[in-house]
Amino acid sequence: MALKDLPFKLKGFRLKRLPLGEVNKKKKKKREVRICKPSWMTPISHGYHVVESTQSIRVGSDESEADSVVVQREQFDQLEVWFFGISDAKIGDGVNNYIQSHFMDKKPKEIRRRSKETMKKAYMGVRGKMRETIQKTEERAKAGSVSVMVINGDKLVIGNIGEYKAVVCKNGVARYMNPQHKHFSSPKPHWSGRFLSVRMLSCHSGNNTMQSKSSEVLVGVERVDSDTEFVILASTGIWEAMKPQEAVNLTRHLEDPQEAAECLAKEAITRMSKTNISCLIIRFD
Repeated sequence: MALKDLPFKLKGFRLKRLPLGEVNKKKKKKREVRICKPSWMTPISHGYHVVESTQSIRVGSDESEADSVVVQREQFDQLEVWFFGISDAKIGDGVNNYIQSHFMDKKPKEIRRRSKETMKKAYMGVRGKMRETIQKTEERAKAGSVSVMVINGDKLVIGNIGEYKAVVCKNGVARYMNPQHKHFSSPKPHWSGRFLSVRMLSCHSGNNTMQSKSSEVLVGVERVDSDTEFVILASTGIWEAMKPQEAVNLTRHLEDPQEAAECLAKEAITRMSKTNISCLIIRFD
C-alpha cells in the first residue's frame, strides 16, 4: 500500500515557541539546533516530526488539530535550561504557558530547586482542563502532553499526561516512568528514578463496559550521565504502534535527531497507527 493511501498526511505546521526561544520561525527541512557552548555544558541537538491524521481535521474549518511542538532555550549566567514539549491540540499550550510565567524568569538557584514542583503544577492544571473540556472517553484516552526540561545538560525533569510519553535511552536500554510499578522501568533493576504519580479516575459511559485508560500526571527526575544517549518524546500515535524498546532500537543508530524523528514517524505510519503522530528526539552529543 502506498503511503498516500494511508489516512495521514504530512502537515506543515507552526513551531510554537515561548519568548526568547532560539528556534527559527521559518519552516525548515532540517529542524535541528546546535549552539556553541562553554565546555561545562553538554552539547544538545534535537529534531522533530509531526504527521496529522486526516480524521483529526474538523470538517468545514481551516484549523487543524495537529499537535504543537515547543522548543525553548534560556541561559542564566552559569545555568542553561532547555524546554521541550509536545501537546495535543485539545490540551493546547497550558503546560508551556505555565512554565513561561512561573519558571523562566526565576533566579538560577530557584530554577534548580523548583523545577520538579513547577512541572507538577503545570500538569495538574492540564489535568483539570482535560476533565472539563474532553467529555468523550475515547478522546480523553488519546489526548495528552509530554515535556522535558534539560537543566545544565545533567538533569532531566520529565512530565506527561495521557498516552504522550518520554523514553530515555541509556546505553541502548529504554527507560520510562511506569505508574504501575512506581518507578522508571527498565531491564536493569538497580536503576531507578524519582517521580510523582497522580491518578485520575477512569470514566464509564452508561452501560458501556469499555473503560477508558486512566489519565495520570507523572513527573520524574533523572540525571544525565555518560550512558545517556537520547530522549524520545512522542504522542499516542507512536506508542500505540510500538513499544519503547522498539523505538530505541529503531533510532539508536541514527546520529542525526531529525532523521531519527522522521524514521520513527514513518515506522508508525507503516504500522497503521490511527492517531496523530508526533515525535521529538533530544540527543546528548
